[in-house]
Amino acid sequence: MDKLEPVYRIIGDKLTDFIYKNHYGNDKLQEIRMRANRPLIIRYDGENIVTNVRINEDDLHNTFNCLSGASAYAYEEEIRNGYITIAGGHRVGFAGKTVVENSTVKSMKSISFINIRIASEQKGCADRIMPFLYEGERVFNTLIVSPPGAGKTTLLRDIIRQVSNGSAYCPGKNTGVVDERSEICACYNGIPQNDVGMRTDVLDGCPKTEGMMMLLRSMSPEVIAVDEIGTKEDMQAVSSAMICGCHVIATHHGYGINDVIQNSKLDKHFERIIVLSLSSKKERTALIYDGEGRLLHKCILN
Repeated sequence: MDKLEPVYRIIGDKLTDFIYKNHYGNDKLQEIRMRANRPLIIRYDGENIVTNVRINEDDLHNTFNCLSGASAYAYEEEIRNGYITIAGGHRVGFAGKTVVENSTVKSMKSISFINIRIASEQKGCADRIMPFLYEGERVFNTLIVSPPGAGKTTLLRDIIRQVSNGSAYCPGKNTGVVDERSEICACYNGIPQNDVGMRTDVLDGCPKTEGMMMLLRSMSPEVIAVDEIGTKEDMQAVSSAMICGCHVIATHHGYGINDVIQNSKLDKHFERIIVLSLSSKKERTALIYDGEGRLLHKCILN
């Protein structure tokens, strides 16, 4: 089956025909953005393309109805969080008029903005990184740092897969993933749509701080992976996991090694720091540092 089939089912014939006719329906399609009374915008191969297709309120209404099965009540929790993951792991985010009760968002109505993020995997993108993440059979506590859009979650996902399955560098490890925003594993009905390895257990849509402790209590992971750490509470949970003998692989928004060294919450927790950057030619570079900020290796990722 075409991996985009679940997307085509919710966006309708008009937009599906446009994507087909303009040859956007391939692995380079990244996002489909729909905004009421504005042009459809496609993110394709790293570029935002403003199309000549105008999105109207019916387009949004029909898409949301298909997305929720015409029963918004059944997806109340997902709507409150602002996104729903569909078959294939594609994540559909939306915005509109929020319903607030006691300073808490209870629901959303008048959906006027939809962003469909196409699930993608790059198996093997971590191949050049893996030799630097082990000492014998021990996995280093590792932090992946990059600005938005440079591929840190994609790299994390492939590292998880290789750590879980095992490789020439180390036998497979029981791995727990706290996927707070459903971006790493892209679970649908609780089952990962992305390949995160045979020994991986996932807490989907769970807050990181609580999820790390839940995994430690219930699943006996040797490695825990999380996305987008940075708060004091995140680091307390990371420290607790490390004290329990579990190794942690995580990501963090940043632009260089100094963003880590100068951050007292992050400094000294990690033994490997991978800094990603994306050139104007869409070439991803990885700089691998030890925990003291010394450069160990530089490579171009697949």
